[in-house]
Amino acid sequence: MKELSLNILDIAQNSIKAGADTIKIELTESGNRFEIRITDNGCGMKEDFVRNVTDPFTTTRTTRKVGLGIPLFKLAAEQTGGKLTISSKHESEHPQDHGTVVTAVFDPTHMDFTPLGDIASTLTILIQGSPDIHWIYTHSKDNGSVSLDTDELKAVLGDVPLDTFEVLAWIGNYIKEQYSGL
Repeated sequence: MKELSLNILDIAQNSIKAGADTIKIELTESGNRFEIRITDNGCGMKEDFVRNVTDPFTTTRTTRKVGLGIPLFKLAAEQTGGKLTISSKHESEHPQDHGTVVTAVFDPTHMDFTPLGDIASTLTILIQGSPDIHWIYTHSKDNGSVSLDTDELKAVLGDVPLDTFEVLAWIGNYIKEQYSGL
């Protein structure tokens, strides 16, 4: 993928399909380390599936037998000297504490580092498509941070849905404004 934000979109869509009602997207930048962590409380994956999930021929898709999202995310990390790790607890084995954590670590100074891309649009698309999910976004850098928590927005907005045009436009602008201050 040409932008890491598209990898984030893909992983978050997997979380949605897994039935998550809370999805946390954390980006942390410090020195020569850039980490993306996506945590959900979806149904999780069994151990044997987690062991094979980076194989393009391991997929839950029924329309085709190839899944490239996670393998491409892993490749993007590894080509900078980083790595991808996945931990998951399946709901059948952990009925009260299940979900998945996908963590990718990159060296942002490496010449093969994939740019983050348009994260504001990615988050807006995710919220528009799944406004009932509790989305938590943070991007921490050495000189500040950007954050968005949809539960906080819902508390302020009351009955106004997150997926209305005006709210989505505000969310996109709010994220862009925070980035402009870094």
